[in-house]
Amino acid sequence: MAEQKVTLAEPLLPAKEADDDVEAQLTSYNTGASFSRTCLNLTNAVSGIGVLSMPYAVSQGGWLSLLLFVAVGAVCYYTGTLIERCMRADGSIASYPDIGQFAFGDAGRRAIAFFMYVELYLVAISFLVLEGDNLDKLFPGTTMELLGYKLHGKQLFIVLAAGVILPTTWLKNLGMLAYVSAAGLVASAALTASLVWAGVAETGFHKTSNVINLVGIPTSLGLYFVCFTGHAVFPTIYSSMKSNKHFSKVLLISSVLCSLNYGITAVLGYLIYGDDVQSQVTLNLPAGKLCTKVAIVMTLVNPLAKYALLVAPITAAVKERLALGQRGGAPARVAISTAVLASTVVVASTVPFFGYLMSFIGSFLSVMATVLFPCLCYLKIYKADGIRRTELVAIAGILMLGVFVAVTGTYTSLQQIIGTF
Repeated sequence: MAEQKVTLAEPLLPAKEADDDVEAQLTSYNTGASFSRTCLNLTNAVSGIGVLSMPYAVSQGGWLSLLLFVAVGAVCYYTGTLIERCMRADGSIASYPDIGQFAFGDAGRRAIAFFMYVELYLVAISFLVLEGDNLDKLFPGTTMELLGYKLHGKQLFIVLAAGVILPTTWLKNLGMLAYVSAAGLVASAALTASLVWAGVAETGFHKTSNVINLVGIPTSLGLYFVCFTGHAVFPTIYSSMKSNKHFSKVLLISSVLCSLNYGITAVLGYLIYGDDVQSQVTLNLPAGKLCTKVAIVMTLVNPLAKYALLVAPITAAVKERLALGQRGGAPARVAISTAVLASTVVVASTVPFFGYLMSFIGSFLSVMATVLFPCLCYLKIYKADGIRRTELVAIAGILMLGVFVAVTGTYTSLQQIIGTF
């Protein structure tokens, strides 16, 4: 039998299998969802751990960078509507890679699928970093000997969190976990309430004079883009609606709700902690206080629930590329899932720069999926039908913004990451 060659230029899964797998594992939405249910689903998809880095993003770019936050939110809403229009171009389009296929053929599908998998892997790593940092904040000074090795602090809690997550990655059907992930909205609200609590009752507010910091703008922009990622699942949510003609309204409502939560968290966090705010604002909350414990516990729910959903497509893709098919069965799935989790644990244990990692994800991967791909696919699909000049100018401006953030933000975040070693 000829050896199968695997290259980074090809998607991890063949075209049809990739779409089916991503849809099956990342989708938690029932067909025929109502308007209100879709609002909840889409808000869950957009809202995430990016909220923790919002005060840090303001500290990097200054108060005026919040204007860029508003601009990024508007841009991401508009590119979301472009994805909706691309979905309407052909009835066979059911996923993000389908849009790439329809616009640019196999090359488009491969590019979108590749960036999706890499982003999923890095976000999974950031989840473990988040768990380790915040559990270490909740239980400082904890040490334990495991298999002859003495683990302590962040590394210990990353391993323990992985142990809790591991059984969930073995499940073939992850639909039940999707309901747990809805707690992420509660966690975001609890975090904002905890910041108000800490600011009013514990810490107080501080005057900050950092109006604008041009050096930190690329980092801020990358973190702002992280807050509005989720475009990869927009086609799935669009297809799940009873009446998908209302998708743009649902997208607007979800974007406004998420923006309000992000904005309040950013302003409160920076007012309370100023330039001393850390990459995860929960790390600044006073140790031992009830508000801190509530914020951290609620913050930890979302990554625990969503990790398995993120890595399941990667696991299935690796299995497919190894040509195991159905021959490996459950043992192969368990072995690959465990190996993928172990690899993320190793990376997360050596990553002391949560904020820089999130900035890199936002600057490079999220910008590709959120800005560049929707604009390019829309232009390719609808160029024959004619696009208004004003819209062409707007899209050209968005593309230039996307390229700027991708280049400068990626360079800055990588430079910061390298500087930590």
